[in-house]
Amino acid sequence: MSIIEIAQKTRASARKLAVLSADLKNQAIEAVAKALEAAAADILAANAADCKAAETDGIAKPLYDRLKLDESKLKSAIAGVRDVAKLPDPIGAVQIHRELHTGLILKRVTCPLGVLGIIFEARPEALIQIVSLAIKSGNGVILKGGKEAVRSCETLTKVIHQALAETAVNPAAVQLLTTREETIELLKMDEYVDLIIPRGSNSFVRFVQENTRIPVLGHADGICHLYADKAADIQKAVQISVDAKTQYPAACNAIETLLVHKDIAPIFLPAVSQALQQKKVELRGDEPTRAILDIAEANEADWSTEYSDLILSIKIVDSVEEAINHINTYGSRHTDVIVTEDSEAAETFLNQVDAAGVYHNCSTRFADGFRYGFGAEVGISTQQMPPRGPVGLEGLITYKYRVVGDGHIAASYVGKDAREFTHREL
Repeated sequence: MSIIEIAQKTRASARKLAVLSADLKNQAIEAVAKALEAAAADILAANAADCKAAETDGIAKPLYDRLKLDESKLKSAIAGVRDVAKLPDPIGAVQIHRELHTGLILKRVTCPLGVLGIIFEARPEALIQIVSLAIKSGNGVILKGGKEAVRSCETLTKVIHQALAETAVNPAAVQLLTTREETIELLKMDEYVDLIIPRGSNSFVRFVQENTRIPVLGHADGICHLYADKAADIQKAVQISVDAKTQYPAACNAIETLLVHKDIAPIFLPAVSQALQQKKVELRGDEPTRAILDIAEANEADWSTEYSDLILSIKIVDSVEEAINHINTYGSRHTDVIVTEDSEAAETFLNQVDAAGVYHNCSTRFADGFRYGFGAEVGISTQQMPPRGPVGLEGLITYKYRVVGDGHIAASYVGKDAREFTHREL
């Protein structure tokens, strides 16, 4: 089947999916969850084969960490599917209900976008999250996983298709592409695809943005920061720093730079470096930091590098304002945190840092659709316009204006004897 035929089938199926009731969509999502549980052994075996092949090919460690789908990850992804089913139906919500004039009624009603094109590198559990969100939001979806995850994605898609075949959702609403050539063709399908969401490296996202006329929602980097303020609780700051860097270093919401106020640096840096080095984190620092710690030198490039690994750059700053300036200069507008007991400093940071997520006294690792209660996410957007941050159901819908009258004509509202609009909220 050609890519055009695939896109046409997806669009036709999406139109039928768009008008299904919440109950029918939820039944389909639960069927997918049960099928994934039943096929867990096959899914994990396919992923193990992908991982083995990737190791042979010399895959980079951060990419390998994203590729590996163990039992815990799979269970978490299935839990996310069921959480999506529990969420309110985003389709058909009336956002505006207004009388324009007697008998002339305006409604703004939410509806699906249509067809989503999701291109992701290495992470097979992303496919599970995306499918559940697409079904719930009434959208068709064309998926393209990384070549490293082809066995995992093919197995997952087969299981999902078999599950959907027993529901009101046409399996054709979910399609999988497997080659780079298909990806290039997908980016040209502006007649059939309404939104492209790339999930991957900076260069990969840039490539997608530069090679399509379809709107693109994505983030190019995950350069996140933690700023330990002069009023930080040292123990709290150490604990949050370790979690934000090491809990899952390959994630885009792991910190890459640690900023430390000069007043606490002599006490905080030895404590945090010991804790981080116990987790095998390689530390790099500016000159003031290296006067306190015996670590490698951080250069200008380090401040704008997403390591996605157990590497962390450290810089000492004179004030919260300097920390904010550094973040707004080198950050990627993803997620940044201040650790402080000074509420005024915290408020300054939260107001002035330009990022999708600004945190106070907690780990950046909470920047996640599942943890936000979205059930799952199709990706994280660092663009200025909404949707911003973890993108769940609300980022996959649009709206249309419905106006119902009874023979009303615009000519009645102009001229000497014109009617007056009531504009009454209903």
